[in-house]
Amino acid sequence: MNNIIINDKDEMIMSLVHYFITEEDYTLINVQGVNNEIWLENLEGPYKIVRINSKYIHNNEQYRLDLFKMRFVIKQIKKKTLSLKMNVLNICLDMGSSVDLKEGDKTINTINASNLNEIKKNKFINSVFPKIKTNRFKKPDNIMEIIDVTEDINKKAEKENNKYEDIFKPKPIIVTKILILFNILLYILTLFYTKDFTKSLILLGANSRALVLQGEYYRLLTNAFLHGSLFHLLVNMYSLWIIGSQVETFIGKGKFLIVYLLSAFMGSLFSVIFLENSISIGASGAIFGLLGSLLYFGYHYRLYLSNALTTQIIPIIIVNLILGFTLSGIDNAAHIGGLIGGYLSTMIVGLKYKSTKAETINGLIVYLLLVVFLFYILFKVV
Repeated sequence: MNNIIINDKDEMIMSLVHYFITEEDYTLINVQGVNNEIWLENLEGPYKIVRINSKYIHNNEQYRLDLFKMRFVIKQIKKKTLSLKMNVLNICLDMGSSVDLKEGDKTINTINASNLNEIKKNKFINSVFPKIKTNRFKKPDNIMEIIDVTEDINKKAEKENNKYEDIFKPKPIIVTKILILFNILLYILTLFYTKDFTKSLILLGANSRALVLQGEYYRLLTNAFLHGSLFHLLVNMYSLWIIGSQVETFIGKGKFLIVYLLSAFMGSLFSVIFLENSISIGASGAIFGLLGSLLYFGYHYRLYLSNALTTQIIPIIIVNLILGFTLSGIDNAAHIGGLIGGYLSTMIVGLKYKSTKAETINGLIVYLLLVVFLFYILFKVV
């Protein structure tokens, strides 16, 4: 059994797949209807797609047909991953010397290599994947080495699966329940604080441009925990439970609370700029912030949530914003501000296994610049 020999082309394919999966964090894509080719995906990689093609391409006409088929597959992958652009590295292992590689386009870079040494010496690949030059390819030429390569790939896949299981597994919902309880208790307090319900709202921290301009900035946060009626409270708390439990599960309790508060603050800031004489209350700005957080999370985990993102999250946001523009008594400015605040604050707190330090810093800078700009408008323009 140990003396079983595989051909050079299969050996090269296994070596390349092993390298891209274990060293460059690519994953295999199941592409139906293709033969003698392997597709790998890493949406954060220098090339989102790497395709390894072992079919013999002997002339330009065959190459153009191959590119046509590739574009069809790429179109499907773009749709699934919500990608507007997708650059592809097309590694061909059996191509005639007369084929003109310039037949390709800007999004598909094709290289022709008949052995691993040609791959390692290719200047273009070295510039994109510098580790490939010094990598010691595992070249399986018998059954035991094939098993070793397979085990390496399986270990990498298991490691990735463990990450996603950690993110998506059910977790105890604590912060969302505390926020709901706090909102309910404040509503009860509002009912008995004074005989005048509106006065109770103002005393307990309702949002008001005039009072914020006088220096009562705490209202930009406290108003998000007050509600004007039992129906208002029930609608918001139901929404908070449905959306909040998801966000708390996905990003964690501490990050969830930060996103909630920063979203509420941003929504309130938008509200005082666009609402002149009325007071503003309610958790809806913060809840829209949680939708913004789901939008950010869904995009980064779109391989798993692409359907939910396009059929649930985005439509819910659009429908609620339309209702806010068409119905009276709805503070749509707070909704828009909360949505933006939720997206940016999720950038700030980061997503486990996905976010980089650069993204966190960028999110913080944009959030702070927006806050400064809005305060400038509030005090100098409005």
